[in-house]
Amino acid sequence: MHRRKRISGRKNEQGVIITLVAVFMLFVVGAMAALSIDLATLYTARSEAQLAADGAALAGARALANSGATSDPNAVSDGLMSNAQTLARAVATQVAGQNTVGGTVPTSINVSFGGNPPTNPTVTVRVQNSNLPTFFARIWGTTQFTAGASATAEAYSPSGANALTGTAIPVAPICVKPWLLPNMSPNPGPANPQIFDPASGAILDTNLLGVEWPTLPSLRTICSPANGGTADCLPASANIPVAGRYYPGTADPATGSFPAPSATSVVCTGCAGFNPYQLSIAGCVQTPISCYSSAPPSPVQIINVDTTSDATRDAETRPAVDGLTHATANNWGDSVDPFTPNAPFQFVAGLGNPIPGLAGNDMMVSDSLVTVPVIDTSTWPPTTYPQVQIIGFLQLFLNPNGDPGPGSGHIHAKVINLVGCGTSASGQPILGNGASPVVVRLISPP
Repeated sequence: MHRRKRISGRKNEQGVIITLVAVFMLFVVGAMAALSIDLATLYTARSEAQLAADGAALAGARALANSGATSDPNAVSDGLMSNAQTLARAVATQVAGQNTVGGTVPTSINVSFGGNPPTNPTVTVRVQNSNLPTFFARIWGTTQFTAGASATAEAYSPSGANALTGTAIPVAPICVKPWLLPNMSPNPGPANPQIFDPASGAILDTNLLGVEWPTLPSLRTICSPANGGTADCLPASANIPVAGRYYPGTADPATGSFPAPSATSVVCTGCAGFNPYQLSIAGCVQTPISCYSSAPPSPVQIINVDTTSDATRDAETRPAVDGLTHATANNWGDSVDPFTPNAPFQFVAGLGNPIPGLAGNDMMVSDSLVTVPVIDTSTWPPTTYPQVQIIGFLQLFLNPNGDPGPGSGHIHAKVINLVGCGTSASGQPILGNGASPVVVRLISPP
C-alpha cells in the first residue's frame, strides 16, 4: 500500500491567500470609505451652492420688483429695465459672494436675465466653486473637484399680462394697509383719469410711477371735518371718491377685512394703546388680500368700507404711520435715496431703523414700503356698498424724506409700484412673500 505524500507547504499557501484577501479587502473598504467621504463633501458643497444661488436669485428679483420697472409698460424701450437689471446684478452678486461653497467663496458667479419684461422678468444665478480640494480621491490622481448650482427667480406683476398671455393671474400680498384708494389718478390732467383699466388691469396712467404726494393731494381720508364733513365716514351718497384719498377699511380683529394683529405683536415707539385701525397700520395684517379672482376659494378680495363714524381718523393715522416707519421727533425714519429720486428706486435706513448699525446704508426693503388696495369706482356707489371690489394695488413709500408725519395726519407718500388685475383676472391668486404686490418667487429649481 502506498501512502499519499502530504504537501507540507499547503498550509503556508493558505495563510498567504488569506493574507492577500485581507489586504485586498482592506484596500477596497478603504477606497469605498474614501470615495464616500469625498462624495459626501461634494454633495454638501453642491447643497451650499444651491442655497447661495437661491438666495442670490431671490435678492436679484426683489431688486427688480422694488425698482418700479415692472410698473412701467415702456421699461424696456426707455432703459429703465436695463438700469434695474444693473442694480439686480450687483445685488445678486453681492448676496452670492457672501456665501461659502465647500468652505471658500465661489470662484464663479454668473447672473443673467430672461422672462417677459417688464411684466415678469426673471433672474438666473449660477454659482460655482472649482477649487475644492479632495481628500482620499488623491490616490486616483484627482486633487480638486467642482461644485455648482443655478436658480431662477421671477418678479411677477399681472399688469400687462393680458398682452402677453391673454390671462392675468391675480396676486395676493399680505401686510396690506387698510386704505382703499379709488381707481382715480391723482396726476393733474392725465389722458385717462383712471389708474388701471377696470377690466384688464393694464396701467392707464403711465406717469404715476415715482409721483410723490404732497405735491398732489396728501394721502388722507375722503371725508374729514376739514373737507366739510361731520365725520370721516359718511353715508354712501355723501362719500364721493376723490383722487389720492382713501376710504378706511374695516379692521375689527374678528370680522374686519383687515383684521388687526394683536397689540402684543406690534412693538414700536408710541404704539401703546392703539385701536384696531391703528394696529392694522403699524403692524402686519397676515390675511392675504387678493385683487380680482374668479377661482374660489381664494384670499379676501371683497372689502368692506368702515362706515363707523370717526371724526379723528386722520389724527389716528399719523401716529400709527410714525410707529410703522420708526419716525419720531428725534429719530427719522427710512427714506428714498435722494440720488435715485426716480426708478429704479433705492432706500436708505434712517436713524430710527431698528436694525443696529444699518442707519445711513442702502437696503432692499423697509417698513415704510407699504401696499395699498385700489378699488373699482366705475360705478359709485356700488350696489353692494359698503362692499367694494379690489382691482389692483399701489406700493407706496410713506414719508419718503424720512421725517415724521405732519400734524394734520395727511401722509406724504411716493408711488414705487403699480399692480393691476382688473375683473378679467382668473385662476388661484399667487400668494406674495411679503408686503410687495409684485410677487417674488423661486421658479427653478422647483
